[in-house]
Amino acid sequence: MNIVKTDIPDVIIFEPKVFGDERGFFLESFNQREFDKAINEKVSFVQDNHSKSSKGVLRGLHFQWAPYAQGKLVRCVAGAVYDVAVDIREGSPYFGKWIGVELSAENKKQLWIPRGFAHGFLTLTETAEFVYKTTDYYNPKFECSIRWDDPQINITWPSSDIILSDKDKNAQSLNKIFSNRTQE
Repeated sequence: MNIVKTDIPDVIIFEPKVFGDERGFFLESFNQREFDKAINEKVSFVQDNHSKSSKGVLRGLHFQWAPYAQGKLVRCVAGAVYDVAVDIREGSPYFGKWIGVELSAENKKQLWIPRGFAHGFLTLTETAEFVYKTTDYYNPKFECSIRWDDPQINITWPSSDIILSDKDKNAQSLNKIFSNRTQE
């Protein structure tokens, strides 16, 4: 497994070693010992999720508040997506900064998104299937969405032809979310 550090040190790209021949391919998609060593933390995954999306569907930017914050190990197993992680850890020198990477069935890359990050992806191909492991269970009472086009974050999405859910259409800016939280 090749481990690639990003501009936000806690967000890591995992590139598996792929062994292929005329029959197909084999890869090790997860190894607990190697994963824990790479992120310098012992992590337990409690839930696996799988979604299928059409071209132009943008899911995100989603996160859960503590104590139900989720770390995610994400990958695309069919098609391709542009995957984004946004640092929302208060006091972090990277607060509001983002990392974007193309994940595809072809490149087989995975992205580790630690707790304290918002996450979203845009489907680049006619359809894409996206799978991810989480470190905590889904808890709708603690979920939150940040606007995909928040000018403070200023993500450079590879397309502006976007399809959103109602939840994501009604998401708020990062500033508004955190100013509302401090007023509570």
